[in-house]
Amino acid sequence: MKKILFLVLLMIMIPYLIVSIFIKDDEVKFLFKKQKNIRIKQSSGEIITMPFEEYITGVLAGEMPTNFHIEALKAQAVAARSYALVQMNKHQKENFDVVDTVMNQVYLDENTLKKKWGNSYMNNINKVRKAVLETKGQYLDYEGQVVEAFFFSTSTGKTENVEEVFSEKLPYLRSVDSSFDQEVSPVFESKTSYQIEDFCHKLGVNVINPISVKVEKTTSTGRIKNIRINNKVFTGNDVAYKLALRSSYFSISQKENTIFISTKGYGHGVGMSQYGALALAKKGYTYDSILKHYYTNVQIKKI
Repeated sequence: MKKILFLVLLMIMIPYLIVSIFIKDDEVKFLFKKQKNIRIKQSSGEIITMPFEEYITGVLAGEMPTNFHIEALKAQAVAARSYALVQMNKHQKENFDVVDTVMNQVYLDENTLKKKWGNSYMNNINKVRKAVLETKGQYLDYEGQVVEAFFFSTSTGKTENVEEVFSEKLPYLRSVDSSFDQEVSPVFESKTSYQIEDFCHKLGVNVINPISVKVEKTTSTGRIKNIRINNKVFTGNDVAYKLALRSSYFSISQKENTIFISTKGYGHGVGMSQYGALALAKKGYTYDSILKHYYTNVQIKKI
């Protein structure tokens, strides 16, 4: 009986030992995590579960236009998968892994996509599924760690060092050239204007004519970190939020009672620029080379 029990235990342990020898501990954790359904917290508060790759399909459909080049879509699929794996690890002790909004990644379910796409649903979903299938299980790795693959719409010409926008410094989220965004992005530059009273009201400052504006600190690429307006100090993100600007890279001018604001880029600027990925794909870059351009010294691994 003892011999039989020993053989049974040996049969159970051999696959685990093989995996342990050839795969790092953190990869094992994600390997087994991948076999489970992902838990999604919806904006309603309801938590749903589904297969991981099905979730990535819904994220790709929600985060990138389907008329983008297939290589850009594939790059987005790998970035979204990597980001989701990091979130799953962060939320192990909670009752959900990700939320379905821009707080993590936008996820759109089948019914929503059918309404959004109408008669184009089958063509669009098949293109999205192709991108997901051709990168199935692939994620970004930096020295044995899954990459927190931030992404955004459009750069200002360069991406940002992560610590200049968020708090933690990460070696794979460094500023890189993305000047080619301008070739393809319809939101590379934008302009808006406010009457002085409305401008001051939105910012919660006293109406002073002319207004007083002083940029106190910027990132290494020129995004505004701190700015003083009518003697009140704001972060660039605060001003962008209050005035509904597309990024914190902006300039403010005044003519009589009108305030003019010019903005460059769209989004936080960290990680992969989606329109930059499109521009590179059109130049002949494959998805892996796009990813390695935006995420420094990474490898693509497969679960």
